[in-house]
Amino acid sequence: MSGSQQRVESISNHFVSSQDQPKAVLHEKNGDQVVITLAVRTPLTKAGKGALKDTPLEDIVTETLKALRNRSNIDPALVEDVCLGNVLHPAASYVARSSVLAAGFPVTTAAYVVSRWCSSGLMSVQAIANQIQVGAIDCGIAIGAESMSTTPDGGAPNFSDKVMKSSEKVRDAAMPMGWTSENVAADFNINREKQDEFAAWSQQKASHAQSEGWTQDEMFSFETTWIDPKTQEQKSIVADRDDGVRSGTTPEVLGKLRAAFPDWAPSTTTGGNASQITDGAAGILLMRRSMAERLGQPILARFIGATAVAIEPRIMGISPTVAIPKLLTKYHLTKDDVDIFEINEAFSSMGVYCLETLGLDRQKLNPRGGAIALGHPLGCTGARQIVTALSELRRTGKKVAVTSMCVGTGMGMAALIISEM
Repeated sequence: MSGSQQRVESISNHFVSSQDQPKAVLHEKNGDQVVITLAVRTPLTKAGKGALKDTPLEDIVTETLKALRNRSNIDPALVEDVCLGNVLHPAASYVARSSVLAAGFPVTTAAYVVSRWCSSGLMSVQAIANQIQVGAIDCGIAIGAESMSTTPDGGAPNFSDKVMKSSEKVRDAAMPMGWTSENVAADFNINREKQDEFAAWSQQKASHAQSEGWTQDEMFSFETTWIDPKTQEQKSIVADRDDGVRSGTTPEVLGKLRAAFPDWAPSTTTGGNASQITDGAAGILLMRRSMAERLGQPILARFIGATAVAIEPRIMGISPTVAIPKLLTKYHLTKDDVDIFEINEAFSSMGVYCLETLGLDRQKLNPRGGAIALGHPLGCTGARQIVTALSELRRTGKKVAVTSMCVGTGMGMAALIISEM
């Protein structure tokens, strides 16, 4: 057993067997707490095909900022800082500041960028929350956004020979994510049948949520330009729905798909049991509780905190089984205290592993489906999960949600939010 596997087993066992401790974090309220007053997202649309395929990142971010400004009806001058979580754009810092100005915020609203692969959206929320907690600001906006159509992933850079030869772990961290999925499947005996069942389950949950209209209050729609790939004609269309959801998906249908990575054993990952490449954004308005109360802003939830972990790069997908126990232990909680777990479905191999290793109640995991059905715009997901979790907590009258994701190069994150709706 590798060091990372031993660490995972040790922390997960503690997570499962934690004794009951004071849970003041579930109930305490004070004026200095960080609260969420608005959380919205764009529709998530297929990269290269969907409604947002020709919409550049700056337009997606600008529309998200406009939606937050208009729906909150807050004086834009009160927003002191905006943090953009993004992975792929080569000039994201320019995008952040320019989008803030284009969306009608004053020159006094600052902007910056954070990037940690699939957790970038969550990193942006944590960054704004941290500023509020230490007294640097009273109000800020966190955005996670990605245009995978217009800024595709180019893969790892060419490192120097000195760095590449320094450690096998460096080579592992530079490998494609599909390789890590196959490693998880091989190391932990997660067969193709389990992966296809998990993927079909995600699609079925997402399809049900969409047909019931549960996701409507998560989203805002907007008009954008779409170029017909056949005629090259520009059309004005409205982005108003998640288009990756495939109703009627079954394990049997998925079982007919060919392996996506035939060069890597056991070659069980396919286009149907992995996350979709997607465009989209999510935005969250955060402020100090005392400010929200003074302004009469609705308090949706408390953002309690987030934590990051790191594991062996070759099995990066299992990191939520380290991040979630670490997070809950910090706040003296157990998995039974949590009503919803939003765990990013980068691959079914890691989804199955996390579900089984953490021993989660299936009804609590991604009740509206996950990235296999909805898509995974890299920088967006960490913020999108919070938007989705808050909507589901509101719909069901539940209270506590944990979001988590594996992170490229061998890391993971998890966050805790408590609904007040």
